[in-house]
Amino acid sequence: MAWNEPGGNKPRDPWGGGGDQGPPDMDEVIKQLRDRLSGLFGGKKSGGNGSSGNAGGVPLLVIAAALVIFYGFWASFAVDNKERAVVLTFGKYSRTLGPGLNWHLPPFESYAKVNIAQRKIRLEEEMLTRDTNIVGVDLEIQYKVVDPLSFLLKASTPEEVLINSTESALRQVVGSSSMDDVLILQRESIAEKAKILLQEYQDKYSTGIQIDNFVLDETRPPDAVRGAFTDVVNAKEDEERLQNEAQAYANEIIPVARGQAQRRLEEAQGYKQELVANAQGDASRFTDLLSEYRKAPQVTRDRLYLETMEVVLSNTSKVIVDIKEGNNMFYLPLDQLMKDRKSSSSNSSKSNANSSPVSQGDSTGYGSRSGGLR
Repeated sequence: MAWNEPGGNKPRDPWGGGGDQGPPDMDEVIKQLRDRLSGLFGGKKSGGNGSSGNAGGVPLLVIAAALVIFYGFWASFAVDNKERAVVLTFGKYSRTLGPGLNWHLPPFESYAKVNIAQRKIRLEEEMLTRDTNIVGVDLEIQYKVVDPLSFLLKASTPEEVLINSTESALRQVVGSSSMDDVLILQRESIAEKAKILLQEYQDKYSTGIQIDNFVLDETRPPDAVRGAFTDVVNAKEDEERLQNEAQAYANEIIPVARGQAQRRLEEAQGYKQELVANAQGDASRFTDLLSEYRKAPQVTRDRLYLETMEVVLSNTSKVIVDIKEGNNMFYLPLDQLMKDRKSSSSNSSKSNANSSPVSQGDSTGYGSRSGGLR
């Protein structure tokens, strides 16, 4: 029912006060609330003079509420996104809790948080190689916890186990490799082998750790021989560079030489075919000439003589004039004649160069053979 319900001039007070009074008295409100709580817990209501029949009920209630709040704070805990919480009941594994607000029951249960984010450690060690040389190794390991239960309960000091296992795995791999392999040739392969061996150790010892990356930052010789080793490395680099340059030069020259050899073989084959063809042509021409000679020996001899003299006299610079009688004066344009002879001789030399040596010899050999044909 509303306080100012119709039917009267004075508003009704839910706390029992008069309508003309101001705001309710706080002491009266507290007294009524105390009476009601006392009734709930079996106490008596307060008398008219404000005395309480069970004044100790309210402090007990407050104490109980405080204890409940305190236990709630004690039992609750927050777990970060990068963490996992392992809960133990009377020291025995109970459950693993994820991120967020979580609860447990103290003092019966306890919990421990494990950081599962990726972490890393760095080590610097000197190790002995297979060829009894000492090398310095700087390495970095990146790892994370994948099994919080094993990390907390199955290994007392998992990170110390990780460090000792890293040294053992790396010494085993480096000890089976040569100094050149560790320093230059097979650094990545050595790191990969050490990573696999280190993970096997972690699984064997149940540390709950997973190896994400194994990096050899630096491998170096001892300080006492670092200068000499640097010279050796530079010499090997020069050797490799010169070998690469020689191989590149060979790759450039060999195809050219093979092409030239193939071209010369083809030219020789063409020259061979040309000589054979010219020889066959000369033989055929001589056979035809022999048949004509047998038909008319004198005519053939005269023709061969004239052709031979024409060839011989075409290459001479002498001018012969036959004047038996008379004192007539002849005008001979020697300059023009010599010029014509030079031009004709140059043309004949070009034609002879284009012809084969066998054909040239045979063209002049017919005259020498004319005596035999007689």
